[in-house]
Amino acid sequence: MSAPVHSVGIVLMLCGVAASAAAPSADSDKAGDRCEAAVAETVKRMRGHDAQHVQFVGAKRALSPAADDDETGVKGEGRYRGSSGNSTPFTYSCAFNARTGATSGVLFRETAGGPNSDDAWQPDLTNVSPEACEAATAVALKDKHPRVGRITFDSNTRQLRPAPNAHTSLEGKGAVQRAEGMNSVPFTYRCELDTRSGKVVSVQTSE
Repeated sequence: MSAPVHSVGIVLMLCGVAASAAAPSADSDKAGDRCEAAVAETVKRMRGHDAQHVQFVGAKRALSPAADDDETGVKGEGRYRGSSGNSTPFTYSCAFNARTGATSGVLFRETAGGPNSDDAWQPDLTNVSPEACEAATAVALKDKHPRVGRITFDSNTRQLRPAPNAHTSLEGKGAVQRAEGMNSVPFTYRCELDTRSGKVVSVQTSE
């Protein structure tokens, strides 16, 4: 009569093992999905119309849990495509904190002839906001031209470069109407941002 009891015990033990194995798998999937979402958002933010569609290669996703078990590193590959239909491959890395649910250290780098394929520098884009830079640039132009009309920015001209003091430089082009009724003239701008906080440290414009 004891055999059935042992069978039930074995079944329960196997179920427990299966459940414990499923939990890390679910956590890994969550880390990968959250990081890929953060990378996709960053790629679209930085590349504008050139990155209307972002796809990831699932087979290339690699996860590396940290020693404290809270944070998981995620690396992989993907492609983005714009309205022109051209596809640009890239690699990425990111960290996901299971305790807070936050991502950090988002990096991506174009490969095989992408805009930055020859540039070994990889900026941390977690807190770098082109919108913050453009807003600060608009304020600078309004200070220079109090009667300013319309200000437009061309997101396709954005370029990131390393700056002193571990800062990040964001450069781009746009057009400004110095006063209502006047023709718009082209301008260039450059923002220096604190890479860690995303704060705009300085703004320069040239017309």
